[in-house]
Amino acid sequence: MPVDSEALSVSLRALAANKSVDNGVVSALSAVTVACVELFGVSGSGVMIADEQDVTRYVAASDGLGRFLEEAESSSGQGACTEAFVENRMVASRDVCTDERWPALAAAMTGHGVHAVLGIPVRLGAIPVGTLDVYRDHPHDWDDSERRALARYGDVVETTLTAALRAHTAGELAGQLQYALDYRVIIERAVGYLMATERVDATVAFNRLRGAARSGRTKIGTVAEHLLSTGRLPTR
Repeated sequence: MPVDSEALSVSLRALAANKSVDNGVVSALSAVTVACVELFGVSGSGVMIADEQDVTRYVAASDGLGRFLEEAESSSGQGACTEAFVENRMVASRDVCTDERWPALAAAMTGHGVHAVLGIPVRLGAIPVGTLDVYRDHPHDWDDSERRALARYGDVVETTLTAALRAHTAGELAGQLQYALDYRVIIERAVGYLMATERVDATVAFNRLRGAARSGRTKIGTVAEHLLSTGRLPTR
């Protein structure tokens, strides 16, 4: 449904002035997800932030199904939010339960009341550090006004994270955010190397790096550095 641009601007200004970040970043992000549902009339919303294996993890959600969606994406390495983070662009699905791009996620979500999903990259500066996701409990084609408005709403998450870092209230997320900022370029280069040498897409290449980091119980930045220096993924 079309989004009222004036109402959106008012809501964005109110959220930008919200001081709840002083109580911790998770509390602030939870407020952002609830406000997202109220503003856009979606069924649920959530925020994920990349960890030191560059896997986007649940941080906050407006409801239990939003959290379930995020955890299913983290586990499967598939979905709109995963691709939004890896490719640094908005990714939409009319219905994740029937979306042929992500069979493992479709199997996990079938029967749980999550259908249309939109993943929006969350950035610090120009570097993606996580995602904002919204879902509807029925199939839905996301129109241009929704996409534009939710892209602007993603900036609210960036503002919240930036404020938390400046106020030293980001807690354990601070280390994750700094790692994502420090190693993003190296990881992107390693993804590009795998795409060229193995002729796979960005998400498959990313999951190859992630799998090597998990199996070796190391950080994804270390795996990326090894690949770029030796031409091969590390083995256990």
